[in-house]
Amino acid sequence: MSVNLWASPEHALEYLRERADTVPHRAEGEAALLEWLPGGTGRILDLGTGDGRLLALAKAKFPGAQAVALDFSSTMLERAGQRFEGDPTVKMRKHNLDDPLPDLGKFDAVISSFAIHHLEHPRKRALYAEVHRALNPGGVFCNLEHVSSPTPALHEEFMQQFGQTTQTEDPSNKLLDLETQLRWLREIGFIDVDCHWKWRELALLAGRVD
Repeated sequence: MSVNLWASPEHALEYLRERADTVPHRAEGEAALLEWLPGGTGRILDLGTGDGRLLALAKAKFPGAQAVALDFSSTMLERAGQRFEGDPTVKMRKHNLDDPLPDLGKFDAVISSFAIHHLEHPRKRALYAEVHRALNPGGVFCNLEHVSSPTPALHEEFMQQFGQTTQTEDPSNKLLDLETQLRWLREIGFIDVDCHWKWRELALLAGRVD
């Protein structure tokens, strides 16, 4: 049975309180993602926005951009709403990424941070195709993601960086290797696909629409 604990307010709050700001090298990955946003970005879609951390960074770079923030956690959307309170350029929308993306129009950038790895693998690929269709020509998809390690030993070492073990890791995680996901992006039609930053199991997967 598929497990996803992120609908639980307690799970979401525990993450925000104890883990969100302690992810090693997170700022490096976020900086690499921001470099990839096209100049003149006017519309941004954030998949699994959480408390809006990544979207706030993107909006700081493009303050005039219109943005849509999706999440299925009411707790996360409440926190994101507080972050963007009074900003009419950011719209919150409750949506479960297990379901197809709603018709939200076209975007110059679709971004995501540590969210898509909670989906089953076939849904990951389907979502990537939906993202491709939602992007304007020249638009980019930037997914700062938690991917699987090539070996169990490397995965165990990664967990130790967080003071955890494979027995205590989040059962919501459905990790997939980097190479498979990059291949999917190319098959779907993204160009300039690459891993543009990586630290152990944290990686920035990105591609453009021609």
